[in-house]
Amino acid sequence: MSGAALAVVVVVVFLLALYLLQRYGDLRRQQRMVLLGTLLSWYLCFLIVFILPLDVSTTIYKQCILDNEIHPTPLTPARRTNQTDDNSSAHPTVSILKVCEEPWSYIPDGILPVFWRVVYWTSQFLTWLLLPFMQSYARSGAFSRVGKIKTALIENAIYYGTYLLIFISLLVYVAAHPQWKFTWRELQTIGITAANTWGLFLLVLLLGYGLVEIPRSHWLSSSHGYLLAKTYFKAAKVATEKVAAEENLADVMEEVAGVHESVRYNHCLRKCVDTIITKCPTEYKEEMGRSVESSGGEQNVLPTKRGLIKLHKKVISAVQSHGQTQVQWSILLDEAFHLEDVAKSQSSPIRHFIHSSPSQHHASWIHRFIYTPTVEWYWECVFRQGFYRLLAVLLCLLSAAVVWSECTFFTTHPVLSLFAVFVQMAEKNHNYICIEMVCFVSILFLCVCVYSTVFRIRVFNYYYLVPHHQTDAYSLQFSGMLFCRLTPPLCLNFLGLIHMDSAISHQDRIQTSYTSIMGSMRVLYFISDGFYIYYPMLVLLLCFATFYSLGSRCLNLLGFHQYMTDDHLTADLVDEGRELIRRERRKIQKSEDGENRRWAWRERYGVHGASGRTRAGYTELSDDQSSRVTEIQNSVVTFTRQDGEEVEQKRGLLRDNSSDEDSPNRRSTGARYLSLSPPRTGIFDDV
Repeated sequence: MSGAALAVVVVVVFLLALYLLQRYGDLRRQQRMVLLGTLLSWYLCFLIVFILPLDVSTTIYKQCILDNEIHPTPLTPARRTNQTDDNSSAHPTVSILKVCEEPWSYIPDGILPVFWRVVYWTSQFLTWLLLPFMQSYARSGAFSRVGKIKTALIENAIYYGTYLLIFISLLVYVAAHPQWKFTWRELQTIGITAANTWGLFLLVLLLGYGLVEIPRSHWLSSSHGYLLAKTYFKAAKVATEKVAAEENLADVMEEVAGVHESVRYNHCLRKCVDTIITKCPTEYKEEMGRSVESSGGEQNVLPTKRGLIKLHKKVISAVQSHGQTQVQWSILLDEAFHLEDVAKSQSSPIRHFIHSSPSQHHASWIHRFIYTPTVEWYWECVFRQGFYRLLAVLLCLLSAAVVWSECTFFTTHPVLSLFAVFVQMAEKNHNYICIEMVCFVSILFLCVCVYSTVFRIRVFNYYYLVPHHQTDAYSLQFSGMLFCRLTPPLCLNFLGLIHMDSAISHQDRIQTSYTSIMGSMRVLYFISDGFYIYYPMLVLLLCFATFYSLGSRCLNLLGFHQYMTDDHLTADLVDEGRELIRRERRKIQKSEDGENRRWAWRERYGVHGASGRTRAGYTELSDDQSSRVTEIQNSVVTFTRQDGEEVEQKRGLLRDNSSDEDSPNRRSTGARYLSLSPPRTGIFDDV
């Protein structure tokens, strides 16, 4: 196809990276340089994963052509049984060329080496130089670009100094061995080896967690009871974080209000204060404006420029944390309400999924015509459990294959790695589609295990990827750094699993274009023959540790509560979360009932009332009507205590009647509200 497959993959992967960035980042509010750096890092890493199978099939095709040139396949024609030996000798053994079919995704020579060189070195420049600098730049509280650049350079001085020290150590190490030629290619290979060694160290840790947790999470997700209990547990934790974030935001806003009152409009630091105020929520801005108008001109201590920079940084962090907790709380509420509705629908004889809240109904055409309430009931109550368990079994088999291959991939005679067996069987039959599918599924599963762990990692709110556009700039760039550092060693590890890396398999084969860019790892024998072979075996121990939840138990002992089914504290948090969800459900129900009563009142009496009353409200009032409204307001203000108590009693009766089953205000099973009956006479006489 002459590179057409490569072009299609490049476009599809870009759309995938853009979708993920849109889901986790905020394309409208975050800085363009932050979004561009994150998008580029994710895009390049996904490109490596998707194009490596095409590189493998192209390399196998080239190997087939080379084998034909060196060792043609001998072939002897078939002979009939009644022929004599003299006749058989007239047909000697001949050598013919083995048929090498060109793969459908064949990429011409010269394209992949240039492509890999650009992709790899760009990703390394991002992860080791640009993204660390952009992290400090985005978190800086300075008010100018020059100040942010200065802050970023100072914060990264130790970071870049460490790189310089490692580089000098490598130079001394190479210079101390006279048998090595001190060339640019050798230094380049040593640098690549050092980066891949660091990445492999982190890769095995993340892979050991993901290989067990992903199949187990899918198996447990088949149980609605488990999901509901875990959602209650998360709700209790998020509620605590939400309260802490609100208190922290209130404290920071109090500091901003003090600075806003002390720095007058003619002061040289006023522009910095205005910049800080623009980052504050709207309700706090309005409150600050009212407090300044009502203040008597009290002069507080004037802040310094450095103090304002620190305050600016605190405001950015507090507002971001507050927004994250609010969105997480809203997501958890929807998830808990949905799971509670599933539990009710399972015990209902009606095969029709009923949402307890009208806000959970989706207005898209998919939910109206395809994913109807009947289809949703069958999926949630019948098919979902079996599907998730079947998927968990398949993922468990893939995990077992990966663990076995990681422990045996260095053995080439006999071939014990399962992925190498599959690829070699397809290579004998020249089934390039099968080769690419095996490679793609294997790499995709490894990436899911590693990348999903990256998306789940949470380090003291310092690094945390939150969906629904709530991830801060620092976390976005940190994830890009991790992807760029983990993807190259992951792909090299996969090539070792299928015996396509000669540095590990020690076979005389054509190297893939990706491996040729990496250089020969045999420059450092203790790494190529030691660390790269035996360290991946550690994944077996990590899988056992994850299976018995040793990491979660250790975090529990340290005070970081994790969901453990056999822990008393977990049970207490589940009960607390259940009560919080009930409270929120009652609050939402009361709000919806009040809104529907007001809407029904306007619907029924808006037309028969004054001409100035419309459905949207009382907008066009004449002079007589406005005076009447004024009189009503004045009469309300001059209520006595007894009159107020009488009105409250009547309002309580109204609420009690509205909650009865025979009330026309009751809520039907289809989440619809009936019209109001005529009101009782004299109930609003006081008004």
